[in-house]
Amino acid sequence: MATTATTTSPDANKTTLNGYVGFDTITQQIEKKLLKRGFQFNVMVVGQTGLGKSTLVNTIFASHLIDSKGRLEAAEPPRQTTEIEQVSHLIEEHGVRLRLNIVDTPGYGDQVNNENCWEPIVKYIKDQHSAYLRKELTAQRDRYITDSRVHCCLFFITPSGHSLKPIDIVVLKKLSEVVNVVPVIAKSDCLTMEERDAFRQRIKAELAFHDIRLYPYESEEDDEQEQSLNEYIRDLIPFAVVGSERNVVVDGKAVRGRKTRWGVINVEDENHCEFIHLRNFLTRTHLQDLIETTAQIHYEAFRAKQLLAIKESTQQPTSPAATPVRTTSNPSAA
Repeated sequence: MATTATTTSPDANKTTLNGYVGFDTITQQIEKKLLKRGFQFNVMVVGQTGLGKSTLVNTIFASHLIDSKGRLEAAEPPRQTTEIEQVSHLIEEHGVRLRLNIVDTPGYGDQVNNENCWEPIVKYIKDQHSAYLRKELTAQRDRYITDSRVHCCLFFITPSGHSLKPIDIVVLKKLSEVVNVVPVIAKSDCLTMEERDAFRQRIKAELAFHDIRLYPYESEEDDEQEQSLNEYIRDLIPFAVVGSERNVVVDGKAVRGRKTRWGVINVEDENHCEFIHLRNFLTRTHLQDLIETTAQIHYEAFRAKQLLAIKESTQQPTSPAATPVRTTSNPSAA
C-alpha cells in the first residue's frame, strides 16, 4: 500500500519544547566564525580639495589612516580628478578585526572645466561590481569572495551657506544610483548655528526637488525602532561635521578638536558639531546595513542588468538569411 506524503504549511505552528535542545547557541556559533574571518568595510570620499576628507576619515576611525592629497604649496602640480587611490588598513577593536578600504577621489570639481568629472568615480564603483560578478560566475568560486564593492560614499559639501552647486546636484544624482551616499557639510565651524540650520534646510529642499534618494532608504522590513532611528538620521542629513586629529586641552582634559582665538571646537561635543552622530551612524548602528544594502540593492540591480544583457546577446532571433541553402555540385548551375 502506497503512503501519501503530507506537506506542511509555510506558516508552521509554534511548538513548545519540553526540554533544552541547544540550537539557541547558533548566534554564538555564527559570531565565532565571523570573528575568525573578520569584517570588511569599503568607504569612498568625494569632494573638493581642502574640505578635510582625509582628516574626517582619520577622526572617525581614531587613527591616521590616510594622508591629505591636497596641494600644500603653490609650486606643487595640480592633481587630476581621475586619480582615484585606495588605501587599505587592518584595524582591531576588542577582538573584532576590520579590513578598512578607503577610496580617495582627490580634486573632484577643482578643474576649470568639470564636464563629466563624475564619470571616473561612477566607473570605479561599477568596475568593483563587475569584478565581484566575474568572481561569482567562475566555475570554481573562492570560498570567500573578496568584496571590493563600495559600501558607503561620503559626499563633502562646501560650507558656503547658500545652496548646492549645480555640479553637486548632478554628481549626487549619479552617485545615488550606484552607491549608498551620505552627504556631510564639511568644516561646519565656518557657519553659525543659524546659518547651518538654514543651509541644511535649503539642501534638503534641493534634494527633494531633484528626487535624489539618499541612504538610509525606507524599508517595510524595518521594525519600529529601526524606522524611528532612520527617521532621526534623515532629519540630521546632511551631517554638519568638523574633523581633527589633534588633541587640545579643555578644563584639564585632552579632547580632539581645533583651537582658535575665539575658543576651542570639540569635535565630539554635539553642541559644537554633529561628528559623533555621523560616527555612531557609520560604525555603531548602520555599518552592517550599509554592507547588506550595497549587496541587496545596488549590486543586485547591476547584476540583474548585466545578466539580462548577456541573455539577450545569446538569444539572437533567427533571420531568413541564416537558413542554410542547398548547393549543387554542377559549376554551371551558378
